[in-house]
Amino acid sequence: MKPESKSVYIHIPFCKTICSYCDFCKVFYNGKWAYEYLDCLGIEIEDTYNNEEIETIYIGGGTPSTLPIKYLEKLFEILKIFKIKQEAEFTFECNLNDLTKELLEVLKKNKVNRLSIGIQSFHEEKLKHMGRSHTFEEAKEKIALCRSIGFSNINIDFIYGFTFDDKKVLKEELKQILSLKPEHISTYSLQLEEGTLLYLNKTERLNEDEDAELYRYLSKYLQQKGYEHYEISNFAKKGYASIHNLRYWQNKEYYGFGVSASGYLDKVRYTNTYSLTKYLKNDYTGEKELLTKQDIMDNHLMLGFRLTKGFNVKEFETLYNVELKETYPIKPLLKNGDLILKKGNIFINPDKLYIMNEILLKMI
Repeated sequence: MKPESKSVYIHIPFCKTICSYCDFCKVFYNGKWAYEYLDCLGIEIEDTYNNEEIETIYIGGGTPSTLPIKYLEKLFEILKIFKIKQEAEFTFECNLNDLTKELLEVLKKNKVNRLSIGIQSFHEEKLKHMGRSHTFEEAKEKIALCRSIGFSNINIDFIYGFTFDDKKVLKEELKQILSLKPEHISTYSLQLEEGTLLYLNKTERLNEDEDAELYRYLSKYLQQKGYEHYEISNFAKKGYASIHNLRYWQNKEYYGFGVSASGYLDKVRYTNTYSLTKYLKNDYTGEKELLTKQDIMDNHLMLGFRLTKGFNVKEFETLYNVELKETYPIKPLLKNGDLILKKGNIFINPDKLYIMNEILLKMI
């Protein structure tokens, strides 16, 4: 029997600057460490990869675009071990400031076909708080460069939730982002994660009601402008939903390679070590959890409800040989309007997406 195709996430932990809001595993770029890291990454991939077809690849970080060209060439040489489907989605995360003709041509040559650009904001005060520096004019210039090289699938990341964010600020920023004509927009409400500079500086953010109001506003605004709100935080032009992330939300298996990377294989969810020192000794093992059938169903439910279309009830019941209504207390949630059952799919009421976690807690 032919093995099911998989997805691949690869973590590059190096950054030129450390953003004040970021709690991902990252370190300042060091050429010696980066070179050794790629060697170790190659060993991990050779040890783990089981020769399946690869449907999507996502290179994230950190800041992958921090790597110099010769190191990127080394990385892509390592990735040649994968049996990548011809139509595979191949995403590469970039900082706006790193985008050069040489970088983009290397990415294009190595079959990257989707760029995810961490713009986050054009608001001067927000950029200052986040430790970032770029202008709208620079963004226009760099996006135009991406288009000239042939990239036709671009995601832009956007953060909101500072105390000075309001509908006026949000609308102005969204107008600027839309003028760049991205195919995909990922929106994130500011989280003050422990250990980040914003957290340590005791930065204030909007309260929950204010945050919810802005979430509903940006959701409505982007939908009116032709973007499908297909996942709680993500919006896409027709045909441009992230295939890689959809695999996560559909509870499908994927590899995670690199320091701190997570994966899901053969009923095991794992996260590699967060220690770069340990990883550079070729010890990438971290946490592993063998999931029970109930764990897998719970994950399917929680991840599936992140999608605005939810998941298909019959497919769920066939996959796990259960009846959904007998397994989870969803009847009262359908009755009170938290959940909606339509055309065979069950999903969270669009008006209540913001309180998704509260609804999930009622079920699990």
